[in-house]
Amino acid sequence: MIHATLCYVVTEGKVLLIKKKKGIGAGKYNGPGGKIEENEPVDAAAIREIEEETGVTPLDMRHVGTLAFYNGQEEKPDWFVHVFLATKFSGEPVNTEEADPEWFEIAKIPYSNMHPDDRFWMPLMLEGKRFMGKFYFDKEMKNILKHELVTINETSIL
Repeated sequence: MIHATLCYVVTEGKVLLIKKKKGIGAGKYNGPGGKIEENEPVDAAAIREIEEETGVTPLDMRHVGTLAFYNGQEEKPDWFVHVFLATKFSGEPVNTEEADPEWFEIAKIPYSNMHPDDRFWMPLMLEGKRFMGKFYFDKEMKNILKHELVTINETSIL
């Protein structure tokens, strides 16, 4: 199982997304994030990834959710992702080797050019809710076969 992070910066009615240049999701929009390195704290990984992919440093980052992704089987997830949210940041978004960052108004998030699970859980995050989700995909990781998504209270996670 691969452990990873996503970190979204939301301010003034906009969210910072990246258009991936390579790797999983190349050509699609997503939140900045990536794999957690061995012995790396989860929050440190989230900060490292958003800085590498956007040039922005989150200042008030908080853990808001977890997502488990299953690829064609139900025994154990292939990916386990920690989702973070920040409303304050330093720096300005810059294009990087991995991604092109872009601000989107919340009402204009390009869900049609994102991973199919995003449309289920991102609205919860943007409403300030904490969540846990499981998404079961086909073997090509293109279609959701089923999913489970719940909101949680403040003491349920981390």
